[in-house]
Parts: sequence; structure tokens; C-alpha cells
Amino acid sequence: MKNPKNIKLLRNALPFWLSLTTLPVIMFSAYMGGLWILTSIIHAWVLMGAWDAFSGVDTGNPDTDVSDENLFWYRLITIIWFPIQFVMIYGLIYFVVHSDYAVWEMLLLMFSAGILSGSVGVVYAHELMHQKPKFERHLADLLMAMALYGHFRSEHLLVHHRYVATPRDPVTARYNEGFHRFFPRVLIGCFKSAWSAEKAMLARKGLSSFHRSNPFWKYMILQAFFLFVALWVGGWLGVGLFLVQAYSAILQLELVNYVEHYGLTREHLGGGKYEHCKPHHSWNSAHKVTNYFLINLQRHSDHHYKPDRRFPLLQTYGADDAPQLPLGYPAMTAMAVFSPLWRRRMNPRVRAWRKQFYPEITDWQEYNKATNPMPR
Repeated sequence: MKNPKNIKLLRNALPFWLSLTTLPVIMFSAYMGGLWILTSIIHAWVLMGAWDAFSGVDTGNPDTDVSDENLFWYRLITIIWFPIQFVMIYGLIYFVVHSDYAVWEMLLLMFSAGILSGSVGVVYAHELMHQKPKFERHLADLLMAMALYGHFRSEHLLVHHRYVATPRDPVTARYNEGFHRFFPRVLIGCFKSAWSAEKAMLARKGLSSFHRSNPFWKYMILQAFFLFVALWVGGWLGVGLFLVQAYSAILQLELVNYVEHYGLTREHLGGGKYEHCKPHHSWNSAHKVTNYFLINLQRHSDHHYKPDRRFPLLQTYGADDAPQLPLGYPAMTAMAVFSPLWRRRMNPRVRAWRKQFYPEITDWQEYNKATNPMPR
């Protein structure tokens, strides 16, 4: 006899498997070629946002006192995604290399593949790297290595979560900083801060920066392996196509990073210390469909407040406790590409946030100069 409880848990978890819909869409795009390749981009960036408009928001909060056993069907999608993504990426490379695609079709299809490995694979890696089981953390490293961005794990856990919304976090977008300036800054800053954090940890143990326990060795080996597989499957053209996918995935990741904390600042307490991270130091979004697609990543305020909380248990906050994004991440990241539009929509929200949570600070320009050595 089927277990009614297990069936109910599966039914509740299924909406978070929405990412699987991307697979037939990109296969259809690849088979049709031409402008049909845009179908997968439209699916991820446009259709998800349109569904949000019809489905509205979900402001309900689950009970957080739930065991991992009861979260099996939620966790399963993050666990099985690596082999799915592996087959997708290398299958597309093999298909493209052995087709009569034009160059622009090849580039567009692999850019589309990167949207999936970035908006799904990296999001799942983010969930997995926060978990205690080594198997899940290893899956996170595999997924990040497929984007050639393995060091993100070190930066995210050792730097971002510690220094978010402060000048010491390169991933926090400054007020009035356009994405075209943020992106090159964070590409360099993320790597440097990750290396410095691991170097400091090894130094505290009396070990060299190049000790075998430095995870950068693992990152490099995994990334070299995935590049080798691309070479084996598609020759040097395959390597080039893999690089396009990786660039697109990194772009998706940093667009999300840009949105998540744009313009938000923790109060400086003096002596290089800042107040504890609270829900109002991350932008929150309760949009239902995109939270299914991104496994509640948009409940980012609670993620920073309780980083070890698994995604099905993340809480959402109202406007009294956390700043609210007007739209879900797909629409917001698309908006971020157009800096004037982004500033017009988001700068007034940042100024309102400042008045709501830090009314005692009347001159933010002087405050930032006094507490922040980096231009804001």
C-alpha cells in the first residue's frame, strides 16, 4: 500500500521541480535552430515573469521544525540536477559540433545553456554548499566547476555571508553602481577575496597557501576535467562552446548577486565592526512561480538571517521587516542590464529603505565617506 504521507510530501515538493521544464524547451530550441533558439531564453526570462504576474505572491511561511527525512522530495531535485546538467551541456556541444549550425546559432544556443546552468545549476549549488552532508557539498563544487567558477563557494561562505552589505563584501552592489561597472569589479574581487579568505584560514593553521587542503586545488582540477570533456566531445570548438556556456552562467549568477543586496548597508559600529546581518539587509521577493523555479532563493532575507535553513523552510517577510522587490528575479535581472531603467525603479526604493530602517542617518554621502574607503 502506498504511504499517504509520502505521496503528500511528493505532491507538495513537485512545484519546486519546475526547473525540469527547461529541458524539453532547450532540446526543442536545439532541434529547430534559427531564431527558435530564443525559445529557451524567453522561457527562462520572460515566461517565468509572466507566470508571476498571474500567480501573484505567496506570503505563507512553513513550519521550520521539519526533519531532513520529510524534505527528501525537495532535496532530490538538487541532488539529481548535476547528472542532468552534465548530459545537457555535453549533449548540446556534441549536437552543435556535428550539425550545420551557423556560428551565431552555436553561440546563442550555448548562451541559452548557460542561462540554465546559471539560473538552475548555480542556484542548486548555492543550496547544496550550505548543507552539512559532504556529498551535497561535493555536488555543489561539481556544479560550480561546470561554470568555471569554483572559487564562488569559498567567497560565498567565508566572505559574502560574513561581510554582506558592508564595504568588505565585493558582491554587494553599491548604491548607484550600474551592472556594467559591478560585473568586472566583482569578477576580480570575488576571486581575490576567496583566495585571501582561504589563505588566511590556512595561515591560522600554520600551513602554506598552496597546501593540498586549499580547496582551490579541487576547483582547478574539476574545472580542468570539464574542459577536457568538452575537448573530447567537441574538439577545440567544443571547448569554445563550453566557455560560452560558462560565461553565460557566471553572468546569470552575478546578475542575481547584483539584485539581491543592491544599495543596502549594515550600520558601522566603529572599529571595523558592523551590526549583525538582519532580514532588512537583503531584498525579499514573495513571487510564487519564480520562487518555485529558483527554490526560494528570492526569500533571500531569511537565507542570510538563517543560512543553514533548507530552501523549503525559508520564511518570507513583509515590508515592515525587509525591503521588497517589485518583481521576481528574472524580470529584475533583465532590468539590471539597463542601468537607467534600473536606477529609476530601484534608487527610490533604496532611499525609502534608508528612511525606514536608518532614519538617524540624514546624510548618506558623508556617512559612506566616513565608514567606507570604497566609492559608493
